[in-house]
Amino acid sequence: MLLALDVSNTTIKSGVFDGDRLVAHHRLASDRARTADEYGLMLSGLVAESGVERGAIAGVSLSCVVPQLRGVFVEVARRYFRLDPLVISPESRLGVELAVDHPREVGADRIVNAHATWATYGGPSIAIAFGTATVFDCITDDGRYVGGAIAPGMVTSLESLAHRAAQLFQIELVAPPRAIGTSTVTTMQSGLVYGFAGLVEGLVARLSAELGGRPRVVATGGLAEVVAPATKVIDVVDPHLTLRGLRLLHELARA
Repeated sequence: MLLALDVSNTTIKSGVFDGDRLVAHHRLASDRARTADEYGLMLSGLVAESGVERGAIAGVSLSCVVPQLRGVFVEVARRYFRLDPLVISPESRLGVELAVDHPREVGADRIVNAHATWATYGGPSIAIAFGTATVFDCITDDGRYVGGAIAPGMVTSLESLAHRAAQLFQIELVAPPRAIGTSTVTTMQSGLVYGFAGLVEGLVARLSAELGGRPRVVATGGLAEVVAPATKVIDVVDPHLTLRGLRLLHELARA
């Protein structure tokens, strides 16, 4: 079995694969102050709670965009699972070519999503990850990762709005019934959900024109299912795209 770990600025997603089947998945809050022991005990407990013995884990595939936590999770893999993890980086064996100006600057999460999108959906394609940031990754029809765009994330935008505007506050991020809000809550929901849907539509149009053809647009991340119904440009919502990409890259490294 394989343990896939996606460590981002906000959340940590873990998944256990039995072959190509995802048999368990979990989410933890990303906290730079936690130690390897704390994360190791939490992950071990979650794996056991899923009915998987720790000793059954035969590989660990790790994507981490938080420098302070990269070493922590390498230590978790070694101490709690007795394994050296595959740490995804631009130097990893990849199924896509990093055809950008500075390949070493491409984040591990973007590499994983690009590979998973290409391997699963082909190209041309655009992967959109709705997380701390809203990240667009573009893959050509011949499997080259050519870059993309990064915009603020919905939660980041909401937190900034609520923090800086004294009369605004935290709300649930769901689509309101109408674009014209009739209360503070629904006006904020409209601006965030429909506003980000408009951002997605505008950027997808520009990126598609430069990629050529009709790219398949794949959305992932916690808020993908909120934005996708508000726009017609998203073709697929794939909530486990990153975890599956970690599995695919682990298989590629072993081939």
